[in-house]
Order: sequence, then structure tokens, then C-alpha cells
Amino acid sequence: MTMNYDIVVVGAGHAGCEAACAAANMGARTLLITMDMNKIAQMSCNPAIGGIAKGQIVREIDALGGQTGLVTDATSIQFRMLNVGKGPAVWSPRAQCDRGKFIWEWRKKLDETDKLDIWQDQVCELVTEAITPTLPTAPAATTSPTLRVTGVRTIWGAEIKARCVIITAGTFLNGLLHIGRRMLAGGRIAEPAVTGLTESICRHGIRTARMKTGTPVRIDKRSVDFSLLTEQPGEQRPYLFSYMYSATAKNKALPQLPCWTVETNDEVHKILRGGLADSPLYNGQIHSIGPRYCPSIETKLVTFPDRVKHPLFLEPEGTDTNEMYLNGFSSSLPMDVQIEALKKIPAFRDIKVYRPGYAIEYDFFDPTQLEHSLESKIIDGLFFAGQVNGTTGYEEAAGQGIVAGINAVLKCDGKEPFVMKRDESYIGVLIDDLVTKGVDEPYRMFTSRAEYRILLRQDDADRRLTEKSYKLGLAKKERYDSWIEKKNWIDEIERFCENYTVKVNQIDSELESLGTTPLHFGTKLSELISRPQLSIKALAPLLPELQKMLEQPENRKEEIIEAAEIRIKYKGYIERENLVAEKMHRLENIRIKGHFNYNEIQSLSTEARQKLTAINPETLAQASRIPGISPSDVNVLLVLMGR
Repeated sequence: MTMNYDIVVVGAGHAGCEAACAAANMGARTLLITMDMNKIAQMSCNPAIGGIAKGQIVREIDALGGQTGLVTDATSIQFRMLNVGKGPAVWSPRAQCDRGKFIWEWRKKLDETDKLDIWQDQVCELVTEAITPTLPTAPAATTSPTLRVTGVRTIWGAEIKARCVIITAGTFLNGLLHIGRRMLAGGRIAEPAVTGLTESICRHGIRTARMKTGTPVRIDKRSVDFSLLTEQPGEQRPYLFSYMYSATAKNKALPQLPCWTVETNDEVHKILRGGLADSPLYNGQIHSIGPRYCPSIETKLVTFPDRVKHPLFLEPEGTDTNEMYLNGFSSSLPMDVQIEALKKIPAFRDIKVYRPGYAIEYDFFDPTQLEHSLESKIIDGLFFAGQVNGTTGYEEAAGQGIVAGINAVLKCDGKEPFVMKRDESYIGVLIDDLVTKGVDEPYRMFTSRAEYRILLRQDDADRRLTEKSYKLGLAKKERYDSWIEKKNWIDEIERFCENYTVKVNQIDSELESLGTTPLHFGTKLSELISRPQLSIKALAPLLPELQKMLEQPENRKEEIIEAAEIRIKYKGYIERENLVAEKMHRLENIRIKGHFNYNEIQSLSTEARQKLTAINPETLAQASRIPGISPSDVNVLLVLMGR
């Protein structure tokens, strides 16, 4: 059987779902292939979306017209804003979700998307054809693909022809599960691994390697003594991820559930250490590298031998299940060791588990083989997104997915690729890091990876990205109009605060009660708001004109006031960071790809020649970010470009 589509997406995880929705919503005939339609967008590990820097990515996906924020809001059972004790540049939203309802909400989004079909099958082969060579017009350093993708074949004999293919296979490529000394092929527990596809891709010269990740034990909450745990409630304020607020969303909100905290102890550690000889991480079974920032409990014991306790977080899996997730206890130790150790925690003395934690090894592809569009440099029309690019996390995967989906459509239409700069989005930082620096461990996004954090706040993703997406045809008019309305309100509040003068003695006594000094002369309201002790909300009851100004759409009031206040309080920092970004844009605008045969430039260091040839950067700015490229190497290229 043969099927024909514009775009085929292989894998229906977080990357695949966003890629498929983006492609179809932009008008491409799209097919999403998955091995199990009942586990679409499965949360393989923690049933939560967002977190430090990850929450910003979800807001960016939403601003672009993606679905992850909407699905999260519909299935959230606890919401928290992290880092509120620090500056707004690092505030990060996070939501605990109902795992089962998250899957079906995503399935609903896919089913409602025009031009998007789903096919349950397993892809085993990439189909390509040779590209007719043309006379070279650029130096030898510039390599053009000699193959183009034409589709895929499946294990059941289906052949799907496509103009572009997006690989989002997650941890399934030659996946190998580990619990103690036992090993079993699989992409997730009780799910088969994908064989043959890696080999089909790599025979064309694409490099692959192995990575490892893991997940914790799942616990029956009926066996837990909650009186011995510390409750961790969510936010009282009704935060949402998506900017597309609807009145019905709040009314349909799921019950909000608490999380719980507890700590390990010496007895737990003693049992865990006793099992290290059978740990796949230390007995030679696993050779690949795991995530540094989400280590297993056994890795924590080895890395921090003097620590007498480690924090654990018990999190609900949903509103209608007894299953709970023990965050902080990822492990691949033998199952009896895991359970025996947990029973030494008083709250878990009678613990029952649904299944133990396990580790998984899987194939990924070196992301330096990709353009910033996430298209392969080797096979024309082939895109990669998600964990197959060496990342970890649902949010990082989804962010890559929407970019791959957008660019696959633009490729089909013969248009220029959509690329976000490092000062435009965390997704832009993520992709630039991947294709420029590569990975030697699973890549996880942090606010510290972004040099323009004050410009990449969680509150202004729509300001940065919605208009761009609307012009691409992904963000729809409803979303664009919603952003314009919000922007007008924010601008109006800013203008009012910049122009309104608070007179001496007008609110002096109230200022002292709010912990700040009284006025000695008339002051612009914006300067008062800039004081750390004051806020727009605190000042509004004292200033009737300001109170009237804040009479805006009730369902967006909190969102709009927060955005306006951040822009007022941090105006100087924002302007300064914009200037720094503009200077870097000068290097971003100097395109060097195709101009040099780096191996012939003897004034470059040997390492620079090798790295520049391997990465073949688009711009001088990208070249400057390649590890091993020195400022003197950049200056050599500047001179050669006639600067």
C-alpha cells in the first residue's frame, strides 16, 4: 500500500505532536505515524510540564501557535511559579498534570486538526533518491546534500511518500531497558524498541551515538503515611500557560492536588550502596552518558558521598489514580534493592509499588549535522527533533518539534527557513547550542544558558513571537488579535505611568506604611513603581486615576498588569540588554557560509580549521560560539570578509 503526503512525522511524542500540528495548521497534508495511538504525547517520566527555563519554552510554543500550553492548562492538577524570590528574568511556570488526561487532550487536539492524519505502525526504513548534481558555485568547504528524502517504509509494508520527513522517535531507536543486571529491548517499559531505522538513516553518512536516561519507581498512594510527609501546595493564583485564555477553561479546571516532600536517610543510603555492584551504571552494562542535571539516586550517592540525605518529591499522577511519582529517586538498581531502601523511610515503611525505576539506552544523532532549521545537512528534506538530537525533557522536544514542523512546510513551499536568534527565544538558544556546539550529554535547558535572560522572560513570549508566527501562517487571527489587544493595554498602562505625576504629600503616609520613603518632590508614577517595595496593585487603591486605568478585561487582568509592571520596573535593564543584542546582530548579519574553504586558510589555528569545516556555520556570530574558535580566529574571518 502506498500513501502520499507533503510531510510525514515519525513518532508521536511531544516533538512529533507539535511538529505534526504545526505542519497541518500551516496547510500541509501531514501524516503522524505512531506505534500506539493510546500513548500519544506520553509523559514517560515526570507528569509535569515547565520548570526552570522549560516553562519559558512552553510559553514560547504557545506564542507561536503551538498546543502544549493549551493541553497543559486543560490537564493541570497543580501550578507553581518557580523562582519568584528572584528577578522576573528567571521566573518559571511549572504545572503538575494528570498523565492520562494529558494524553487524551493531545489526542483531541490532533483529531480536530484539519489536514492531519494518524497512522499506527512502525517505521523501519527511510527512503531516499539521488539529487542530480549541479556545477559547483561555492568553495569546497560548502557541501550540499547529494540525497533527498522521498518517504518512509513501515514494518507492515506500507510505503508513505513525502516531500519532507521529520524524525521524532524519542528513546525508541534501538532502546535497551535496564533493571539491575537484567536487560530487555524496549523504547519504554512494556513497549517495543524500534530496530532498523537508525541503520537506515546512518548508511547515508549521518553519525549516531548512544545516550542514557532513567525514571523512578511508581508508588501506590494507599501505602503511604502522609502524616510523615511535608505538604507542598500549589499557587492560589490561577496561573495558566497559554495566552489563549477562555472563560470555560477556568470552569473546567481539574481539582488541584498537593505534592509532598520527604528525605532519604543513612539507612536508605546503606542499602543502596550495597546494591551498587549490580547497578548497570557501575557494573559495566551501561557505557553511554546520562543527564548530569537529573542523576539517579545511586549516582548522587557516588558523586556526593558526604551527603547524609537527599530530597525526594512525591507527586500525584492524576485525579483518578492511586499512582504517584517519586521525583528524585530515578534508579536502575535491582528492584528488591529499590523497594527495600524506600521502606527505610518512615512514611514508606509499608510501601507498595506499581513498578520499579529503570534506565534506558537509546540512539541519537549528532545535532551538528543539522541546519538551524533542524534540516539535515546530508539528506535534503529530512528533519530531526526531540531526544534524537541529544536533548532531554518534554519541553525541549516540543520546542524543536514546532520549529521542525514550521520549517518542513517552508521547505515544501520553497521559502526561506524560520530561525529564531538567541535574543528572541529560549528555543533559539536551544537550537543554536545544539547545531553549533553539539552534545556530550543529554542537553537540558537552563536560564543560565541564555545570555539575554531579561529579554526572554516568561511573561513576554507573545510580544517576541506571535507576530512572527502570524506572518508564517501558524498563529491564527484569533491569537494575533488577542495579542494586539493585550499589547495595547500594556502600552497604555506604561504611557500612563510614565506621564502621571504623583505630588508631594499625595500618598506620603501610605508610602511609609508600605515600607518606603515619602516623597520630597513630585515624582512620575513609573519611578514609584520601580521601587522594590511598591507594585501597581499596591498603588492602585491610593490613586483613583490608576485604579480606573486598570479596568481592563477581567479574564486577563493579572497577566496584563504583571507584564506592564515588569516592563516598567526593569526598563533600564531591558534597554541595556537590547543594546548588547543589537551589537551581536552585526556579527549575525555577516553570513560566511559558502565563502571559504577553511582548510586553505593557514592564518586560522588547526583546531579552528577543523571545527569550522565540520560545523560550516551560517554566520560569523555562530562561528564565534563554536568551542575552540578564538577571538583571533574571528578577526581573521572578519578581515577576509573585507571588514
